[in-house]
Amino acid sequence: MQRELVTLAMTGHHEAFTRLVDDSVERQYAVARLILRDTDLARDAVQEALVSASRNLRSLRDPDAWDAWLHRLTVWACYRLARKERRRAVVELHVVPNPDRPGAIDHTAELAGRDRVERRLGELPIDQRAVIVLQFHLDLSLTEAAEILNIPVGTAKSRVPALDGGDGSQPFGSSDRRTERVGERERALLQAQDGHVRDRAEVE
Repeated sequence: MQRELVTLAMTGHHEAFTRLVDDSVERQYAVARLILRDTDLARDAVQEALVSASRNLRSLRDPDAWDAWLHRLTVWACYRLARKERRRAVVELHVVPNPDRPGAIDHTAELAGRDRVERRLGELPIDQRAVIVLQFHLDLSLTEAAEILNIPVGTAKSRVPALDGGDGSQPFGSSDRRTERVGERERALLQAQDGHVRDRAEVE
């Protein structure tokens, strides 16, 4: 279904593009908010990404690459805005469940853990946040995250702490392990934060 919408939108079909945006905007906003740590900047980044997508959609060679392409536009918009707003203070956000959303479930433990994760995430450099958000929030592989960020896989890997226990398995496993995944994300961020603090101390 998405492929057909993208193909239609590439021909200038406004309604098809609107449906693509409706299906994608919430996910893009979540990514931008985690990377930028500011709700207003996140909205601006998503708006910029969507405008860019509208203007350049015909340059997309593979309709199946829509999601990855839009993630890339959003992340780069985040980078541009972060450079402009480098001196602004980081705003800590708290995750609040939306009871009106269809299928909403009370994941109290997950939300509490996610709140801690987001606070620690805000203490990391934006380049490191971007990789962590793409891999652990969107459940992308490290290779996919590297492709979106246009960096070597080795560079992306260096920005994420190793949590595979040496067996090569994915650190967070399947998407239904919600509470467990939050705990693993928190451990990942603690390791990343510790490494960042040590690096700063060595520079100083």
